[in-house]
Amino acid sequence: MSDHISGRRILVTGGAGFLGSFLCPMLEARGAEVLIPRRRDFDLTEQSDVRRLMIESRPDVVIHLAAEVGGIGANRENPGRFFYANASMGINLVEESRRSGVAKFVQVGTVCAYPKFTPVPFEEDHLWDGYPEETNAPYGVAKKALLVMLQSYREQYGLNGIYLLPVNLYGPRDNFDLQSSHVIPALIRKFVAARESGSEYVEVWGTGSASREFLYVEDAATAIVLATERYDDPDPVNVGAGREVTIRELVEMIGGLTGFAGEIRWDTTKPDGQPRRMLDTRRARERFGFEAEVGLEDGLRRTIDWWDAVGEPGSS
Repeated sequence: MSDHISGRRILVTGGAGFLGSFLCPMLEARGAEVLIPRRRDFDLTEQSDVRRLMIESRPDVVIHLAAEVGGIGANRENPGRFFYANASMGINLVEESRRSGVAKFVQVGTVCAYPKFTPVPFEEDHLWDGYPEETNAPYGVAKKALLVMLQSYREQYGLNGIYLLPVNLYGPRDNFDLQSSHVIPALIRKFVAARESGSEYVEVWGTGSASREFLYVEDAATAIVLATERYDDPDPVNVGAGREVTIRELVEMIGGLTGFAGEIRWDTTKPDGQPRRMLDTRRARERFGFEAEVGLEDGLRRTIDWWDAVGEPGSS
């Protein structure tokens, strides 16, 4: 097993973002020189910019986190942009990594790549057994195409590319913008605002019957470090916590942890999204020794405490 971290130059796209802000210090602690491209300097959807990035940075390893992403509302409003941006960024980076002789490419994909009605828990072998849930299919299909690209480039060019499939992440420093955030930060912000204003109710999308799995951001960063260090195979690998929770249970838990005592009103005219989501996490445990450590209630408490400390009206 090669050491892909200590003494290596590691380019982390999206390194200044939510997940990257936890991952990059972990890589540096293991002896890596971490390089973080800035969007103002390099547009990853432009191949010429990516080629210039590779020439200037000369990375040994690329970890691709950067994405155009959001919750159900953002996906419904931006299907074309989400498809183009996510597909083109990945395609450009894989191709230019091959040209530059990068030793390893780590692609962070998405649970949204799975078919809408995948049997629970989702096993990696079911990834191609149907079409993704419609509201996030453009994003999911764009990301899934990069798995095919990495496997093809491994076969033809010998590029060591690995592909990880994380569930929804959450934690401190997440995006709390109500127009583009995922469910946990949106709910925390709503409940804290309602608590502070003395509101009698909080309105929540859907019926609450859909289920999800959530992974604390520091656990996700640990999984990426372990995979970068230890995993060199072409098979995709789920990265999750192995716990399924309904949105109704999640809402009630966040309401209780934030101290909101009012009514929860469900807007059933809004979509639930994919009916169920939970990953089979055996492959990550067996192939590179990853198991999540932070439980959902503990992780939510940490995230709420962070938002209570730093959140302000208009914050994101």
